[in-house]
Formats: sequence, C-alpha cells, structure tokens
Amino acid sequence: MTEVKNNMGRRSFLKAALLAGGGMIVHFSWPVGSKAAGKDALEIPEEWFEMNSYIKIGKNGVVTLFNPNPEFGQNVKTSLPMILAEELDIDWEQVIVEQADFYPERYARQFTGGSRSVMEAWSPLRTAGATARQMLVLAAATEWKVPASEITTQQGTLLHAVSGKQAGYGEFASAAAMRPVPESVKLKNVSDFRIVGSSKSNVEVKNILMGKPLFGLDYKTDGMLIAMVVHPPAFGLRFRSMDDSVAKTMPGIKSIFTIDSLTEDIDQNIFDATSFTKFAVVVGNTTWEVLQAKKALKVEWEAEPERIFTMGGRKATFPSGLESTEVHRAKMQELTKMPGNVSRRDGDPEKAFQSAARILERTYTAPFLAHNAMEPVNCFAHVTADRAELYGPTQAPEFILGTLSQRLGLPKEKILIRLARMGGGFGRRAYGHHLIEAAVISKHAQAPIKLVYTREDEMTAGIYRPTYSATYRAAFDENNQLLAFHVKAGGIPESPLHANRFPAGAIDNYLAEGWQIPSNITVGAFRAPRSNFMAAAEQSFLDELAAEMGKDPIDFRLELLERARTNPIGERNDYDAARYAGVLELVREKSKWKETTEGVHRGVSAYFCHNSYVAEVVDLVMKNGIPKVEKIVAAIDCGIVINKDAAINMAGGAIVDGIGNALYGELPFKDGVPQKNNFTTYQLIRMNEAPKEIDVHFVKNEKDPTGMGEPPFPPTFAAVANALYKATGRRFYNQPFINELKSS
Repeated sequence: MTEVKNNMGRRSFLKAALLAGGGMIVHFSWPVGSKAAGKDALEIPEEWFEMNSYIKIGKNGVVTLFNPNPEFGQNVKTSLPMILAEELDIDWEQVIVEQADFYPERYARQFTGGSRSVMEAWSPLRTAGATARQMLVLAAATEWKVPASEITTQQGTLLHAVSGKQAGYGEFASAAAMRPVPESVKLKNVSDFRIVGSSKSNVEVKNILMGKPLFGLDYKTDGMLIAMVVHPPAFGLRFRSMDDSVAKTMPGIKSIFTIDSLTEDIDQNIFDATSFTKFAVVVGNTTWEVLQAKKALKVEWEAEPERIFTMGGRKATFPSGLESTEVHRAKMQELTKMPGNVSRRDGDPEKAFQSAARILERTYTAPFLAHNAMEPVNCFAHVTADRAELYGPTQAPEFILGTLSQRLGLPKEKILIRLARMGGGFGRRAYGHHLIEAAVISKHAQAPIKLVYTREDEMTAGIYRPTYSATYRAAFDENNQLLAFHVKAGGIPESPLHANRFPAGAIDNYLAEGWQIPSNITVGAFRAPRSNFMAAAEQSFLDELAAEMGKDPIDFRLELLERARTNPIGERNDYDAARYAGVLELVREKSKWKETTEGVHRGVSAYFCHNSYVAEVVDLVMKNGIPKVEKIVAAIDCGIVINKDAAINMAGGAIVDGIGNALYGELPFKDGVPQKNNFTTYQLIRMNEAPKEIDVHFVKNEKDPTGMGEPPFPPTFAAVANALYKATGRRFYNQPFINELKSS
C-alpha cells in the first residue's frame, strides 16, 4: 500500500451530523457515485441528511455520492465514482449517484474539458475514499476493542478475522463520522484493484434508452416561455434596427425586444467569447410559434467597426470587415513565406538548410469546422430581482459565473447553475454565452424562459475550430540522411504550433515558428484543440519523409524516438520518448503491420497530447473512387484505465469523428457568412461509412491516469491521409480530403 498525507483537514473534508437512526456524511472535493438515482434506484433511508457534495452512507449500507463534473457522454458520472468506490472498498451495486449542481464553494473543480476530469480527480478521490474507509475501521476498532490493524474491509463490510466479528459500514457510519480525520491514510496497491480497471455500464444508460428527461431541451416548468434570438447573418455585422409590426401580432408571441448580452464594463474571460453581443429576441408560448415570428421579423444590420476589449486579462482585437475563405487562403499563403515568431531553435538549422543537398517542403491546411453537437444550444433561466436560477448544458460553469454576476448585478451566491447532461460538447459548451443570453432575456421578460437555438443558429453563430496552415521543411545531406527539420505553423486567428513536441528533441537542427492573423470570426476549443491539426500535418509529413528516405514509416518514427530517448536534444521536450515508442510498437504488433491484403491500404500515425500517447493504423479500401475505412487498430497509453469499456467507447467515438472530419469537415465563409447552415450541406460521417471494426488496445502500466477523451482524435487524420496515399499514389495536404479526391 502507498501511504499519503491527508491534507484535507476536518473542516474541509468532514462535516458530521448525528442522524436519526445513524448514518455517515463525508464531505470532500470530488464526490461522485455509481448508480443513477431514480425510480429504480436503491432506496435512500429517510433519515439521511440531504446535502450536495457529500458521500452519504445510510444505516443499511447504501452509499449515495454526488457527481460534480458536467457530463456530456464521456462517462465521468460512472468513471469518477469507480475511483472513489475502489478506495472506499464498497459494493458497486450498493452505490447511487446523483448529479450535483454548480457549487464552487464546495467543489474544487467543476469543469469538463482538456481531458482532465479523471486525471485531476484521481488523487483527491482516492484519498477521500481511503480516508472514509479508515475512519470506519477506527470506529469499529474502538467499539470491538481490537487493534485497527487487525480489521479489514471487503465490499462495504468491516471484518475482524481473529474474533470473527463483522459489520456493514452502515452500522458504524454515525460513530465514524464523529472521529477526527486521520493525518495520513494508506491507498490500495494497484494490483489489488477490483473496480478500477474493470468495465461498468454507464449509470444513465437506462434513462437514456427510455428517453427520460436528462437534457436541457427536456426541461419544463410552470409559466415557462420559449425564447429565440436573431443574430446578425454575417460576422462583421451588428444590429441596427428592426420592424416587428407583423411578428408581434402573431399567435402566442409575448414580446419582442433587443438585448446586449455583454456590456463594455464586463471583464470577459476566455470562455465569454462571442462575436454577437446585441441581437433581437422573440419570446412566446411555444417553440413553433416563436420560430414563425422569428422568420417574420425584419432586421437591418450595419457594418461593425473594429472592437478592442479585454478577454482573459489580455487585449483582444476583432477587426472590422466581411471575411471570406478565399481571402483567408491568400493571406495564409503569404505568411508561410515570411519569417514567423521563433518558439524553438536547436543547433543551427539555418546553416543546415544552406548546406543541404536536398530540401523537401510541404504545406498543409485545414478549414474552419463547426462542432455540430447533436443537442443545439439551449438554456433555462429564471432571473428575479434578488436571485437567478439556470439549467442547461455547460462544460465550464465556474468560468461563466463571474460574467453572470457582473451582467445581472447579483452576487455570485445568489446565482444557482444546475448542470444538465449535455448532448455532446467537443469544446463548444465551454463557451457560456447561451447562459448569459438566457439570463438577460429572462430578466428583461420578467419570466422564466428557455432559450432555444435552431440548428441554423448553432452552425452560423460560432464557435468554430480555427482554420490552420503549417509548412514543414526537411534538409537532407548527400547520403539522404536527415540534417534539419523546420516547422512554421499559423492560423486564423491563432497558431496551432506545439514547439516542444515530437520530433523536437530528436533532431540536431530544429526550428519552430508561429504566426497568426486576426479575425472577427469567433473560434474556440474544438476536440483536442490545435493538436487535431498539428497531428494531421506532422504525421503526414513524417510519413513522406520516411518514403523519401526509403524507410518503413513505423521504423522511421521509432529511430527518431530512440534518439530522443537516449540522447535528446534540448531540455524542454514535452513527451516521454519511451512511452511514445511503446504505443507504436504495440500498434505494430496488434495490427500485424507487415502483413498485406490485396485491395487494403494501410496508413499509420501517432501523437502525444493531453498527457497521453496514441498510435493508430488505418485499413482503407476504395469503392468506386470513394475511400472507406474498414478497420482501425489503436494503441493507447493513458496510464491506468478506470473503466475499460468506457475508454474503448471514447476511443471509438473520437476515431469515427476524426475520419469524418478528415474526409468531409469544412465550413467556408463568404463575405462573413457561413456557407453551410445545416446537415443538408455540412457533411458528417454516416453510419454506413464508419469502420466495421475498431480494435483498441491499452498499454498496461501503473502510471496515474491521463487524458482519454481527446487523444485518440488527432492521429486519425494523418492515418487516413497516409492510407489514402497508399490507395491513390498521391499525398493529401488540404482538408477535407474528399475535395482533393474530387479534383483529381
């Protein structure tokens, strides 16, 4: 066992109450649970004292745990409780989970993003569970008058082998709650885990299958009205005036007005990002009635001047003008030829390129992408003079609370944000403008409202994955050996460059530069931000380098990684070369890389992001000139896997998403207007286009868990591109690849 110091004092960790009939309530920063509460859930004893952010142990031994993290399908509502249940040593079938509301004063981190939920919960949850277990043991030892060291636990039962005594946790819960918190506790050895590392069904699966109300769009309450907004039709325009003479007379319409969601005096954070802060609002009885009135509303727009404001403590500029994809491409091509901002220089790359016998240069691009979460933006809000209640999908409630407080003129403690299950996120719901909009609308309408976006609203009003470009150069000597490596990456409006990632550290002469172009098109986090493009470009270029050098693609990568492992260049390399090589070796083995099948074309890719390592091999076939991924094998090193089935499902979802975006995803602009506004024009991968088989393998180790939801996504792009090269004999440099196929 590992002994850890318990830095959770009694005040922060434990709050106890003598309950009628007994029971233990343990408070800590990461409470979660295992079985969804509901009609078919385990019975909760009436004497339990209800309070969010507590572990509750009833006298009957049933444990209820609250999940603080927003859930949008990544399964934290199941996986996080498994960590706690493991160290608490309880019967998984005796646990109930409930979703906590947003309570920043009680929880350390109620944010879902960056694939950090499990990673950051791992130590606190283990410590919390082990501490509660130890307090139960000490309570039993006192009652039985035996040494605590002789008492063991097993699935919610306290055991003393010498005397033969045993008792359920519930029998000592009340006594345990009165004990001081131990200064240190022993954590289980990984080899002794029973729950962590197994596969547990999603605690909400039955409710999802039965269509139970879980999502923001499901929410209803007495007196609630429906609200819709009319944003400008193009980025670079703003509201000027409107004619509501027809719309306001239509059936079911209560009011039509304009609002400013953000005002100039608000200190915006990075998740307040929005291009449209003033717009028209239609409020009415039903969604259909409001939608019809929205169509009848006549709004005039005007050009928006350049805006300069503070966001996240930094000056942000939204330039004026109506932007177009063709203009973007021209600007990016110009900057690829100009010096960028140097982020890293190893050796003397300039001299190496001057003396090179041959130089290989390639440029890769990717377009804006829409998130396309299946559940459009929505939020319920009821704002009165002295309080505000909101219920809706959000990944980052802690970031939006301050903005809500400023905009509504209410103290933070008067604002309650209830967390709905999200119908997809992918970074889109980290941006909380819909919460602000709903709250301001409710305050103006003086009524509870549910704000609903149409799919067209969702797709045309931001937030988007930026458009990117990266130019790679490699210098060879007269023996065709690699002398130098140069990457210059930029985008609109940010650079995707990760200067200290592979192959930095593996090449003597290395140069990394970045650039960016300001834009008034709102962008933000998109599944594995920046990595989703850099992996595509980097891994495609490495494949072409391997071919130029006459080497097997996997062998070439392993040679570079061996150099980075045994004799690394520089001290700022972000990755562990041995672990990186490990996933390549595993995917080579599991995919039977050297074996070939007629008509099947293979591509490989590997990438490190979110503290995890993923390698993938794609098997692709061509049918009537159209590519189809038949199978993909993935090798993943994310440390200890909490819930194996859930991790496999996350990998599969990310991989399918990657295939679809690589082949089809794009959102072009013309004069500030998104040229696609629904699934009729924005092509997503279809069920019949998904791989028949996704074979996922995990590197077995005892390292603390790292990211899982995002890391399998970036490598997929290049694996597809490299397989397409094998299938067609040509390289693919510009996403989506289907466009290049059609142009050939």
